[in-house]
Amino acid sequence: MGLTPVAPGQIAAVVTTLVLRDRPRPAPLPPSPLRLVRWADPSPAAYRILFERVGAPWLWFSRLALDDAALLAQIRKPGTQVHAVTDRRGIEVGLLEFTLIDGAWASLDYFGLVPEWTGKRQGDWLMAMAMALIWRPGIAEVRVNTCTLDHPAALGFYRRHGFQPLRRTIETFADPRLAGLLPRDAAPQIPLLEPASRQ
Repeated sequence: MGLTPVAPGQIAAVVTTLVLRDRPRPAPLPPSPLRLVRWADPSPAAYRILFERVGAPWLWFSRLALDDAALLAQIRKPGTQVHAVTDRRGIEVGLLEFTLIDGAWASLDYFGLVPEWTGKRQGDWLMAMAMALIWRPGIAEVRVNTCTLDHPAALGFYRRHGFQPLRRTIETFADPRLAGLLPRDAAPQIPLLEPASRQ
């Protein structure tokens, strides 16, 4: 037993993969002032703006590191659906993205709301919408990953919605703030440690 050093400029996170194998029972949709809008063909610029607004507090960066062609290949691949959550003014305030894998299972790829809408029980509404879209004949399970960089309530939220932990892995990556993928003041709760060569 011991500690494994993480080099300056790197970040480590414990990733928990969860699985839902029982389709949620029908229930009234939680009330919400928000709407879910299918983005059948989002532009890379619009997608990146929403992705960063939702994910910057938790250091989401993977899609920001892709060029336009690679990003479009991800969000337009067969089985993938991208949905924007909008408020009453039509402003995008959340992201739901999932992929149906071979018609047998689904990956909940990205799920979140901008900080102004977290903690207001709108996640329950968004999860109900996600489950209504994902579960269809042939789908046997839904998987999602969360990690120790996500909102502190994320793991409990997924478990409350019936997801069960399947496995844990450790992910390390270069801090996206140092590469300019995210602002240096993003996710201030996660210390930014400069490599010695940049100090």
